[in-house]
Amino acid sequence: MSAFPPRLAHLATRAVVVAKLGPTYAEAHRLDAEESAQRLSTALSGRLLTALLEATWTQMLGKTKRLTEDGLLEKVAATLGDRPQRPGKVAPATPGWSAFLVMVDLEAGTASDAARRVMESDEGRKRAAAGLAEVAGFLATELTRGK
Repeated sequence: MSAFPPRLAHLATRAVVVAKLGPTYAEAHRLDAEESAQRLSTALSGRLLTALLEATWTQMLGKTKRLTEDGLLEKVAATLGDRPQRPGKVAPATPGWSAFLVMVDLEAGTASDAARRVMESDEGRKRAAAGLAEVAGFLATELTRGK
């Protein structure tokens, strides 16, 4: 059982998450939007998407004092509204984002063996966890910024 409501996954689908993270991934890798979306979609087809949604839900719950879980989901639904795949903002490059982008590359099969070895070390796992939390905070903001 996941640590987020099923409705969050129905609202923040893989395509929505790809749209929100795509501009940052594309800029970091100097890719066009289509190639960026393809790599992100591949990377987010498994456990990374689940982990990101769990971390995003945790971030959302931590940021709200007034909204119930249902109210928070309604806010996400309202934010996504007519344009659920509206591109996200480009996030500034940080060590956390860099670690997350390496995780995406590993999941997409585009990272080097050296990158894989680094991310499998204790320090790499710490950076990956911090990166996941940072990107989840970004995604939480993107999913709740609207109406």
